[in-house]
Amino acid sequence: MAFSEIAYEVTDHVATVTLKRPERLNAFTFTMRGELIEAFDLADADDDVRAVVVTGAGRAFCAGADLGGGGGTFARRDQTSEGETTEGETSDGETSDGETVDGVPRDGGGTVALRIARSLKPVIGAINGPAVGVGVTMTLPMDVRLASETARFGFVFARRGIVTEAASSWFLPRIVGIAQAMEWAATGRVFPASEALEGRLVSRVYPADELLPAAYALAREIADNTSAVSVAAVRRLMWSGLSAASPWEAHAADSRLMAELGGAPDSVEGVTAFLEKRPAAFPMKVSQDLPPGVPSWPDDPYRV
Repeated sequence: MAFSEIAYEVTDHVATVTLKRPERLNAFTFTMRGELIEAFDLADADDDVRAVVVTGAGRAFCAGADLGGGGGTFARRDQTSEGETTEGETSDGETSDGETVDGVPRDGGGTVALRIARSLKPVIGAINGPAVGVGVTMTLPMDVRLASETARFGFVFARRGIVTEAASSWFLPRIVGIAQAMEWAATGRVFPASEALEGRLVSRVYPADELLPAAYALAREIADNTSAVSVAAVRRLMWSGLSAASPWEAHAADSRLMAELGGAPDSVEGVTAFLEKRPAAFPMKVSQDLPPGVPSWPDDPYRV
């Protein structure tokens, strides 16, 4: 698949999505939005893909929305997420596709975040440099965020007169807690990877040259040792469980999937391989064999 503002490739069962506007610090555009959604569609449809790594080309991960359109940037409907860009950058110039929520145009960063959220493959963010505005909020529905020592983060929206986007008011407090989320969002300041680690926004911090190898090692551990169907089911259980009303909802969902998968071929193979002291060769495929009990998450209340 040919993309213009991202790169997509699959190697050793791992898909790599690279934000690719290095001359503009990978600033977010409407074109990038559409390409990211398409990339995750490709990954979900490909049974050869067991995990997804997302990173940036050059010295940045993503410097947020392209602000080259000037003061009217956020009045336009092609730029709906915020960040910092270098002087002289120009906006994408395209318009939205007409999607609305309660009669207003959908936030572009939110369409990406929600697509990542419903991924059937685990997603690892390899944050190699500055990640501000939508550059950081798009990472929140990723399952694991790893950062380079050179990474910097900023929820800078209040400094631009707008609000947190990409559904980050739901994701961020659940990841780091409400006090830390509000401190970062209310100040809008840019902070280093060490603070992101202390605040539990990222799991680990690496020297720059060790970041991608670490991300791929984690992805390979998943790909080499687990059932793809089990991982997809666990991912949906974990994320949907964050908004369950009580542990009973989680118990019901767990019970349903244990009943559906307990006698399935992957379970038989997993137990047999353990007893025979050999690596498992799981036969089930995400594209064909997801049981009906896997939660459909996040539900779209606007879909008719």
